[in-house]
Amino acid sequence: METKWLEDFVSLAETNSFSRSAELRHVTQPAFSRRIQSLEAWLGTDLIDRTSYPTRLTHAGEVFFEQAIVMLGQINNARALLRGKRSSTQATIDFAVPHTLSLTYMPKWLTGLDANFGEIHARLLALNVHDAVMTLVEGGCDLLLCYHHPHQPLLLDPAQYDMITMGSEVLRAYARCNKAGVPEFVLPGTAAAPLPFLSYANNAYLGRMVDLILNDARTPLHLEKCYETDMAEGLKMMALEGRGVAFLPESAVTREIRQKQLARADDGLAQWEVSMEIRLYRERPSAQRPGKLLVSRLWEHLNQASLRGRKTVSGAAKLAVPGKTNP
Repeated sequence: METKWLEDFVSLAETNSFSRSAELRHVTQPAFSRRIQSLEAWLGTDLIDRTSYPTRLTHAGEVFFEQAIVMLGQINNARALLRGKRSSTQATIDFAVPHTLSLTYMPKWLTGLDANFGEIHARLLALNVHDAVMTLVEGGCDLLLCYHHPHQPLLLDPAQYDMITMGSEVLRAYARCNKAGVPEFVLPGTAAAPLPFLSYANNAYLGRMVDLILNDARTPLHLEKCYETDMAEGLKMMALEGRGVAFLPESAVTREIRQKQLARADDGLAQWEVSMEIRLYRERPSAQRPGKLLVSRLWEHLNQASLRGRKTVSGAAKLAVPGKTNP
């Protein structure tokens, strides 16, 4: 049994709505329903009366709701008790990272750290965005790496959590290339012949970014959804099969672009893309929760590198100011 199943069940018991709880838990409704079903399978009984509307608990569900509250409290207390007693993990940095960044950004970044900071032992938790954030908040990791956009911010209190901007990522449309190296599908499509659309599932973070692109597009897009999944990697594989257009992070398709397997489906126009920051977060050390010494050393290294980068950009901007004479 997974703790998140209990948290899902408690949310469902409080909202009496699969769709509302899925939204609050930042997962798709199908994924949320599967997790509730997994909990029921583990317990061997139905917790939800699916014949009624709105959703309500069975008698077994009402009994288990009280037990779930107790179990979650015990789990949280045990975690709080043991957090500072894992001496064997002091030399390991625990990262919580959304799936896409775990496949695209993390491997190269860790290789760069080996050269510039020194080798570190890392433990990677690949999760959806909501679960990755909650892992940091609940003390289950040392560092959180994630995307950020002003229209989809992470509500982490800056008084409690430190942040470093690590870089940026562009999300845009891609499609399979034909033998001539030309994409088989090109935006925007037409009302008479909409393009097959490989879509993220509802509530997926990158799906919300695609919604932002579609809503802000100066030229409307004509797309017909033909496939849906939570994972960017899954959409990429479908695009490679020539099944349609997929909006993918640039770093996820670098190799496929170089090998001319995929190409931009937006005809080089920036109106159908969005740029996201890649941010690193940690809980700010305190006397009560000082955190790992290794994490503090790494954070200082990254913070200094970030400051040097900003100074370099600032200096380049000054050089480009018309009418200015540089000393």
